[in-house]
Amino acid sequence: MNHLSFRAVTTSFRAVTERGFPLLKVCSLREYLYEVFNNSQDIPSVTDNWVARDAEVVWHGFTQMATYASNSPIIVERAEGRELIDVDGRRYLDAISSLWVTTLGHRVPELDAALRAQIDLVAHSTLLGNGNRTTIEFAEALAKVVPVKQPHFLFASDGAAAVEQALKIAFQFWTNQGITSRQSYLAFGGAYHGDTLGSLSVGAGGFGTEIFDPLRFGVLRAPGFEDPNCIPVACALIAEHANELAAVIIEPLVQGAAGMQMRPAAEFAALGQACAEHDVLLICDEVATGFGRTGTMFASEQCGLHPDLMAIGKGITGGYLPLAATVANERVYQAFLGEDLGERTLYHGHSYSGNPLAAAVALAHLELFTSLDVLTNVNERAAQLEQLLDQHIAGLPVVRSIRQQGLMVGVELAPPEGAVRWGRKITAESVSRGVLIRPLGDVMVLMPILTSTAEEITRIVLTLAESIAAVAQTEQQHLESSRVESSQVESSQDQPADE
Repeated sequence: MNHLSFRAVTTSFRAVTERGFPLLKVCSLREYLYEVFNNSQDIPSVTDNWVARDAEVVWHGFTQMATYASNSPIIVERAEGRELIDVDGRRYLDAISSLWVTTLGHRVPELDAALRAQIDLVAHSTLLGNGNRTTIEFAEALAKVVPVKQPHFLFASDGAAAVEQALKIAFQFWTNQGITSRQSYLAFGGAYHGDTLGSLSVGAGGFGTEIFDPLRFGVLRAPGFEDPNCIPVACALIAEHANELAAVIIEPLVQGAAGMQMRPAAEFAALGQACAEHDVLLICDEVATGFGRTGTMFASEQCGLHPDLMAIGKGITGGYLPLAATVANERVYQAFLGEDLGERTLYHGHSYSGNPLAAAVALAHLELFTSLDVLTNVNERAAQLEQLLDQHIAGLPVVRSIRQQGLMVGVELAPPEGAVRWGRKITAESVSRGVLIRPLGDVMVLMPILTSTAEEITRIVLTLAESIAAVAQTEQQHLESSRVESSQVESSQDQPADE
C-alpha cells in the first residue's frame, strides 16, 4: 500500500472515530485496518508507514537520519496520564518525562482547560514594548517561588535560549557600568547548557559538538562533578580571575547530560560565597533540575544558592508548550535602566517571548504544584525508587554505579569487553516491554513523571532489570558462540593436511 492510499485509510479512520460511528466498534487504527481489509493478514504496518513518511520530511535532533528508521522509533499519536500511545495503539510508560519536560502527566484536565480558556482570549501578542495580562500574572506567580531576590523575567522558548540570554545579560551588566575587562566565564567540566553558540561555549563539549569548536569562545574550566574537588577548584579560579570574569555558570546539584553526575548540596554554598566575595555574577542553569525534579522546586534551594541570574525551562509548562525564562535579580536588572532606546537597553528579544498560551498553562501548572502536593509525591517516590534500585539493579554484575537525586537517576553500565551500544540495546528491550527510556551512552537515564504512582515506579525498575538481564544473556550467548567458532577454526588449522 502506498502512502497516499494509506493516508486515505487513516483519514477515514479519524472521520469514523470523531463522529462516533456506532457500527464499527474499534478502539485503535490497527483494528480498523482489520475491518477495512476483511481481517486479511496483508495489512500495512501502521508504524512502518508513519516512520517512512517521517523520515521523508522530518529532521530529528541528535539523530542520525540514515539509521533512524532501522532503530525502531515509536510514532506517538496520543497520550493518557503517564503513558504514550503509538499509532498502533501500543502503550508506553513515559519513564523519561518526554525528554525531562513532562511533570504532572499527559492530558492533565486542569492544564487542558487553561489552554482552551486562553485560546478564547488571545493566542499571542508581542512582549516587545507591550504586555499581556496572562504573562504578567504568570510572572507574578513565578516570582514567589524562584530563589532569586526581586526577580525579573526575560522569556524565551527553550532552555538554550534562556542560557544564551543569561550570558549576554552578564556581559552587558559590566559594560553598562563602564567595566570592559569582564569578558570571560567560568564553567565546569561535564557541563551541558544547550546547543546555541554561547551555550555550547560554556558547555564542555561532547555529543559531536567538536566540529563547532572554531566557533566557540574560550572559558575558564573547573573540573566536572565526578571530581570531588571541583567546587574548591572553582572557588580558587574565581579568586584568581575575578577581574576577568563576567559570571560563573553551574548546573546546581546535578549535571544531567553528563550522565547524572552529582555533588552533595552542602558543597555549593562555598561557590556562592566566592562569587559574592569577589563580585562575580552567578548563573544557575536550572533548565533540567527546576520544577521539582530534585525534590525541591529548584535545586538551588537545597544548595543554599541565590543566583544573580537563573535559566529555567523544560518543566515550566508541565511539558505542554515551549517556554523558558532568564531570571535576573534586582541588582542586575537595575544596571540596564536608562534613557529610552539608550545604550544601556538590552537589545534582545524573541518573537514568541512570553507567549500567552504557554503562560496560561504555566500558571495553572504552578497552582497544581501546590494543590496536588506534588513535591511530597516526588520525595516519596524518590525514596521508593532508591530502595528498588538497590534491590533489583545495584547488584547486577554489569552495573557499575547508580546516581540519584530526587526523580533524576543515572544507572551506569559496565558492559563486558568488546560489547558495544549497550545503552541502545537495553533501551530497545525496555521499549519492547512498554517502558520508554533513553540512554546517555552507557548510562541508563530514568526520569519518571513527578506524579508517578508506586506501581509505576516498581514497573520502571523491574522492566529495567529485565532489560539489562536480557541484553547480558544475549551478549553472553554471543561471546560463547564466538569462542566455539574460534576454537573450531583453531582445531581445523591444527589438523595435518591431506597427502
